[in-house]
Amino acid sequence: MKLLLTSAGISNKSILNALVRLLGKPVSESTALFVPTAIYGIPRGGDIVRRVICGSLGDPFCDMGWKSIGLLELTALPSIKQELWVPVLRETDALLVGGGDCQYLTWWMQRSGLAELLPSLLHKIVYVGLSAGSMVMTRYGTTYGNHILPPDGDKSLGLVDISLHPHLDHEMFPDNSLANLEKLAATLPMPSYLIDDQTAIKVIDGVIEVISEGQWTLQA
Repeated sequence: MKLLLTSAGISNKSILNALVRLLGKPVSESTALFVPTAIYGIPRGGDIVRRVICGSLGDPFCDMGWKSIGLLELTALPSIKQELWVPVLRETDALLVGGGDCQYLTWWMQRSGLAELLPSLLHKIVYVGLSAGSMVMTRYGTTYGNHILPPDGDKSLGLVDISLHPHLDHEMFPDNSLANLEKLAATLPMPSYLIDDQTAIKVIDGVIEVISEGQWTLQA
């Protein structure tokens, strides 16, 4: 399993270097698929998707010189034969999973069949998460409630036995102060990584490494 769980994307050289090492080759020689689905669970999601793809919002993620990049929209997959998209997924080098609403993303990962496929894919494909796209792989997720899914539904897949709290002390997320996130982490039964936008968590076969040029803390 090869995961790069970021707060905000490929925000600095250290995170980029970690990505290249996971890929085993330069980004310019690697193919990617972008999953935008989680973004539709927040206001103006469609426009945010456009800006992430074009590279006009935040740190590099899609627009960073990939050899090729495609779109994997999970909401479309249940009505499409798997032979149309599973081979494409198996042949890609990196799966880029964007941020937004964790519960909405979890539901569509499960509904589309992607969640079932991931354990067998992640020995080859590098999973690169951004915010909710990172949290969904852990044991803790959140929701903004802008959907009609059952409120007690799954909010993460639990493939990594930690919780991840992105955007530490970010001005756009006033509730994500260190004090607030530490209080939240104290209520959770698993180790919690509190990371800012210059930090990522690398996971290789269950071994966790923090990649950071910013601020982070571990609350066990």
